Amino acid sequence: MRHRKVNKKLDRTKAPRQALLENLATSLVLYEKIVTTEAKAKAMRPLVEKLVSRGRVKSIHNKQQLTRFLHDKKAVQKILDVLGPRYSQRKGGYLRIIKMAPRQGDGAKMAQIEFV
Repeated sequence: MRHRKVNKKLDRTKAPRQALLENLATSLVLYEKIVTTEAKAKAMRPLVEKLVSRGRVKSIHNKQQLTRFLHDKKAVQKILDVLGPRYSQRKGGYLRIIKMAPRQGDGAKMAQIEFV
């Protein structure tokens, strides 16, 4: 039974799901706007918001924690140098999800996730 389990499985086992979310988060940080399915966007939002909250305070520990999740030096530097200071006065809610038309091929619900 999966009572009170919060994460979405996205029809994947743990390692592929974690790799998918890490790659989506890295792309979102680098490009600040991506188009993906609605379920993936909703699963990714809390992870990226926690990363940005950690990037608000520039320290060695926070840099190590960001590197543990992102694996891309450019993305980590962008969080620490650009996104952290940009949202330093904001308490949360750094991302918005905009629903789009269904995908042509399979009719999947699509969404655009971007920084506010």
